[in-house]
Amino acid sequence: MLDDKGFDLWADGYDRTVGVSDEENTYPFAGYKKVLGGIYQTVMEKRDAVVLDLGFGTGALTAKLYENGCTVYGQDFSARMIELASEKMSGAHLYQGDFSKGLAEELQNMRYDFIVATYSLHHLDDEQKVWFLNILLERLNDDGKILIGDVAFSTREELDRCRREVGDEWDEDEIYFVVDEMKRAFPNLVYQPVSYCSGILALTRQPAGEKGIFGAVPAGRTVCLSEEEKGRIHGLV
Repeated sequence: MLDDKGFDLWADGYDRTVGVSDEENTYPFAGYKKVLGGIYQTVMEKRDAVVLDLGFGTGALTAKLYENGCTVYGQDFSARMIELASEKMSGAHLYQGDFSKGLAEELQNMRYDFIVATYSLHHLDDEQKVWFLNILLERLNDDGKILIGDVAFSTREELDRCRREVGDEWDEDEIYFVVDEMKRAFPNLVYQPVSYCSGILALTRQPAGEKGIFGAVPAGRTVCLSEEEKGRIHGLV
């Protein structure tokens, strides 16, 4: 597993590495731009949103939100990532911290309209994910949403199939979301697949069955979108 120094060393080539995987539709970043685009579109529906980005990397998503009027807070493991992101958004509130230990102290008493995490929470095991997501839910405003874009699968069978197809390229240090298993802890979790190995997960403080990010969703159901609704998952312009 990469430590903070490992992330620092990877930082300068991060955007290039991600771009190649996305363009070639290969694991692990197949669908990357569509994932970020779907989250971006959802956040931009709220004017002047206050956003916490966890694991913002070089700021590919967060800088777009910042440029379009969002108040941005962020936490990342890597000092070098923070340095690169700060060049894109000098007025953002960015802090270094390890997710496995929770939120950085400066972020613990804030309230957010959106908490977003793209390709970062897979560094936590499933027990840590549940613990951390419960902490994050308490930091949301009443109508707030947690939006997670990551390598994810609807079922364990889908994950195992991808692992077999990928072979030696599979990263054994990363623990990916399996939606039907996460729903045991969060019954109102909503999942929209974007590629064969990625998607957007949404979690709110609302009771299951009320109107959520993709409309009224009964507890325990995966959302199926119309073609019009799928238009919300286009890439960043």
